[in-house]
Amino acid sequence: MYQDVEYNGMKGSNLRLFAKERPAIPAAKKRGEEIVVPGRDGILFRDTGEYEPTEIAIAFNYIGKEEDWARIWRRAQDWLGAMNCRLRFADDARCFFWITKVQLSEAERTSKRIGNFKATFLTRDGLYYLEDGLREYEIADVRWNPYGNAHPIYKITGEGVCALSVNGREMIANVGQNLTIDTERMMTYRTDGILQNTAVTGDYEWLYLKKGENKITITNGFRLKVIPNWRYTP
Repeated sequence: MYQDVEYNGMKGSNLRLFAKERPAIPAAKKRGEEIVVPGRDGILFRDTGEYEPTEIAIAFNYIGKEEDWARIWRRAQDWLGAMNCRLRFADDARCFFWITKVQLSEAERTSKRIGNFKATFLTRDGLYYLEDGLREYEIADVRWNPYGNAHPIYKITGEGVCALSVNGREMIANVGQNLTIDTERMMTYRTDGILQNTAVTGDYEWLYLKKGENKITITNGFRLKVIPNWRYTP
């Protein structure tokens, strides 16, 4: 049964491109550190909380008039040529994968009107992200994280020096009207895009949201909104 695939905000069906079937989704692979302890047999494994990229292979099919075959293939290459985009499937539209790039096979012309090709999507980390996790929330709405370890974006408004504390660890920020702390990209900037990395002191990893209950506070007089970037393993 054909499946509709959305990539970079566009559905394949708009281009008359369909997945031949629902692709297999590989399990997320944890990244860890192997530790050899002198005098002890075996190897210990330390979980770093990070995940390896994975590949999702999708076989596509398209059909059209004989004179449209090459045009549809060119449009397919344009569509899937975008990098660092979201991939989602029609039967699970509330979730998506972050894709860094797509590798295309050659197009096979099985008849004058039908074409087939395979696209291999390289995920950033093999994790599902929730669409709801891209919204801005008040502190009280993100303290409980029912999913996996998340790398949120914190948006602070106010004036002066404040302390943002997550689970007992603080980042000090010098805010001039507004400041955005992006823990995924490990960058700090204003809403106009001007970088402000020197305006903060502390480790971005301290601001990650763990699974379960999180304690989040900010200095009085400052307003905080959180984009949680909720995610979990497939």
